[in-house]
Amino acid sequence: MIYFWYILAGFISGIFGGLGMGGGTLLIPILTIFLGFNQKLSQGINLMSFLVMSIVSIYIHYRNGFIVTKHIFWIILFGSIFSFLGAVAMSFMSSHILKIIFGVFLCVLAVVEFVKVLKK
Repeated sequence: MIYFWYILAGFISGIFGGLGMGGGTLLIPILTIFLGFNQKLSQGINLMSFLVMSIVSIYIHYRNGFIVTKHIFWIILFGSIFSFLGAVAMSFMSSHILKIIFGVFLCVLAVVEFVKVLKK
């Protein structure tokens, strides 16, 4: 039965990751809620799976002309710097605090998307 959850987690995060929406938004809750992993482990698994999924997605999106590389250097540079700082900060936080931060992030994301739909 545990393999069912692994397959489901991979399927869902792969579909959403391929669409460019961030598979970790669903993968992390699946790992923490349904599989009982702690938040730090779930985030680590998400990062490792994201590497592989993003390489495949980048290739397909680039081949289809959906990636413009004009200003990508600055995004990569500052994204890398702040990813490093975020990872260092995370190493000092408890899993409980990370779970709260992630939950708040998901709630804010839901409200923003809901407001966008209402404006249309």
